[in-house]
Amino acid sequence: MSTNEATAAYAGPPLTVSDAGTGRPVLILHGGGGPATVAALAQHLSRTTHTLTPVHPGWDGTQRPEWLTGIEGLAHTYLRYLSDRRLRDVLVVGSSLGGWIAAEMATLDTAGTLTGLVLIDAVGVHVEAEPITDFFTLDARGVADHSWHDPDRYYVDPATVPPAELARRQSNMATMRTLAGDPYMHDPRLLRRLGQVEVPTLAIWGESDRVVTPAYGAAYTDAFANGRLEIIPKAGHLPQIEQPEATIALIEAHLDQTSTRSVGDQ
Repeated sequence: MSTNEATAAYAGPPLTVSDAGTGRPVLILHGGGGPATVAALAQHLSRTTHTLTPVHPGWDGTQRPEWLTGIEGLAHTYLRYLSDRRLRDVLVVGSSLGGWIAAEMATLDTAGTLTGLVLIDAVGVHVEAEPITDFFTLDARGVADHSWHDPDRYYVDPATVPPAELARRQSNMATMRTLAGDPYMHDPRLLRRLGQVEVPTLAIWGESDRVVTPAYGAAYTDAFANGRLEIIPKAGHLPQIEQPEATIALIEAHLDQTSTRSVGDQ
């Protein structure tokens, strides 16, 4: 299904959504690094599910409405998108910032649209003993060291990045500052609200993540009424990239465990 077809029945703010596959709806939400960080995951899941992979407004040159200045606004936008398209039994998979959006969506979902969550190294809550690393203060080397199990493999010298790509990254970071910079990378009210979320929630964490540590992930998971934490060895903040097979296996198992109806009913 094309992007235009995917948004034809949607009446909210403009969205760019990649729409592929058939079966149970799976909404895949990227983190600050942009849609490329979840592209391979979405492609794999589209073989057996109906994947919807939006670009958050303001990322990669897309339009961000002036009123959209926080993560809760994004959560409302995506819930409206799902409602307008009459999608039910939705699994939401969110990476990093996308995991925060997913958690906010779950607390706001009064219609029962969501039937499962997967949070991949999510931000969004404040854990006193495990502060979130201030990403905005890190240079490129620091970002690599905090984000990857194998930083030397993924480090890119900024001097080698083409100007257009550098501008895209800087624009994305500016949008992230607007949406999540104050308070930094969390909603002060979210942690205590997660206890009301009863949908099965799988938290996937890279054991080497230094942006948000596995201990942070454990505190996050424990706040849900029905949460489970899985640690992936030899992975950092983006296990779907460093350890895709292990990450996909966990998500697919969670898909099977949380669906409320058969594919033929979708």
